[in-house]
Amino acid sequence: MSKNFQARVITNSALNSKIYLLEIAPLEETTVPSPGQFYMIQPDSSFDPLLKRPFSYLRKKANRIQFLYAIRGKGTGLMKNFPQGKIINMTGPFGNGYPVHNDNRIPLLIAGGTGIASILSLYCELNKKYLIYGAKTRDELVLIDEIEKSGGEFFICTNDCSYGKKGMVDELLRDFISSHQDIISSVVIYACGPKPMLKSISKIASENNIKGFASLEENMACGFGACLGCAVKTKKGYQRVCKEGTVFPFAEIVW
Repeated sequence: MSKNFQARVITNSALNSKIYLLEIAPLEETTVPSPGQFYMIQPDSSFDPLLKRPFSYLRKKANRIQFLYAIRGKGTGLMKNFPQGKIINMTGPFGNGYPVHNDNRIPLLIAGGTGIASILSLYCELNKKYLIYGAKTRDELVLIDEIEKSGGEFFICTNDCSYGKKGMVDELLRDFISSHQDIISSVVIYACGPKPMLKSISKIASENNIKGFASLEENMACGFGACLGCAVKTKKGYQRVCKEGTVFPFAEIVW
């Protein structure tokens, strides 16, 4: 089945001043994505900018796919003006997704900022689970109602204490480890967010013998491994985030 397809914009709404929720309906049958995979979206039909932009899928319901995106540059600035009914060009899904363990592992999901877009797709599919979600301020937290509806136990923090506990996600992770010693040996971490956050979480996980996986965010030009623009250093050599990733074991990444 071709990864190239067109889709119709169903809704494109602002969740706050910077973050938008885009829902599209593919105009043909497409591959069902797995949590952690991503799509490339063309911001404008005039091909200016020329390159598509990568976005983790948030949710898939029936024949619709949702994406969360933040306004960061020209491409996303154009996307916020997508009107209902607009036909857009897309490719995907790409990437390897999160390796879900079906044994007695207990998933601990960690999201920083818009990393929740990748994490929420996995969180909604799991049963017993924990979530740590952080952002700089309350205005940058989104979809908290959806998190509450999905069950599980979750912890939220903000740097300025405008919502939840004051601090950063690595601090909450240390608190979680201290207060859940009875289950730590069974925990596996899945994380997505800024690279400094992932590096810190990986270090804490290593110190506590916790297995974990990180979904990396890198600039991508093609999405399928041809341009080599998203290569990251791992213990296996340089690997492409779009092809060998986006999800890598903590222990393989050279931070």
